[in-house]
Amino acid sequence: MPIPTALPDYPFTPRRIEVRPGIAMSVVDEGPRDGEVIVMLHGNPSWSYHWRRLVLGLRDRYRCIVPDHVGMGMSDRPDDAPDASPRYEYTLQSRIDDLETVLAELGVAGPVTLAVHDWGGMIGFGWALKRRERVRRLVILNTAAFPLPAAKPMPWQLSLGRDSRVGGFMIRAFNLFARGAAHFGTTRPLPPAVRRAYAAPYDGWRDAIATLRFMQDIPLHEGDRAWPLLEAAGRALPEYADRPAFIGWGLRDFVFDRHFLEGFKNALSQAQVHAFEDADHFVLEDKHEVLVPAIRAFLDGNPLDARPFDAARPRAAGQ
Repeated sequence: MPIPTALPDYPFTPRRIEVRPGIAMSVVDEGPRDGEVIVMLHGNPSWSYHWRRLVLGLRDRYRCIVPDHVGMGMSDRPDDAPDASPRYEYTLQSRIDDLETVLAELGVAGPVTLAVHDWGGMIGFGWALKRRERVRRLVILNTAAFPLPAAKPMPWQLSLGRDSRVGGFMIRAFNLFARGAAHFGTTRPLPPAVRRAYAAPYDGWRDAIATLRFMQDIPLHEGDRAWPLLEAAGRALPEYADRPAFIGWGLRDFVFDRHFLEGFKNALSQAQVHAFEDADHFVLEDKHEVLVPAIRAFLDGNPLDARPFDAARPRAAGQ
């Protein structure tokens, strides 16, 4: 995959973890082995590069685990054709299963903080459906964990990939989605080297498969294969209201806009909210100078303990 050798602010050496026979994921694992675990989950069309500055701001104390989903970043790009070998099903359930395998291989069996962006929200909250007691804190950036709000129309840019063969061809043939996100996903222009870092992993028909499959897997209605997981995650979301949550939001995001922000605020009424009128989808790019220290202060101010989570247990001051 044509990823540049010089990646600004990405001084990491990821490890490879086989999640299925013949299919490996690239995983950044930085920080002390006995540190509190922060699992950072990217969306589409980004990769672990999206979280680089937060990792740099936390790795002195926290163990930061940042996978590239299959087909993305530095991970393998298997085909999903019926006769492919190895073959991969590009579904939300596959992503959830992959995350469980990665954490098991890394020996992470205790409490975690979920940091999620874009599709990372559904992957993280989908994984947590059977593991809610392990999720002790939340860091939520422009994402979703519930169905499309009734007042929110489906953006045509996503429908172009989800429902149009012509749009799907353009995404895979011309890397349309990743290039567009790198140019228009922020309010302040990204440096050329950073734009290349975001878009380069998906430059080519084979390499862009996951960016299209993610769009085609967007659940909008009952009968869509990811719908049961999305619906279950939405029902469960208010159950996290008793633990610390940080919300960072770019209000210029045309997909995860104010409708989605209000959904999280309603479910997590005690969350610490940082919303920016002058930030877009990649809020960590637009506002990293503010968000990285703010997230660090949030984590430092809400330390974990090793006991099983008990919703009835009194919370410490500041939680």
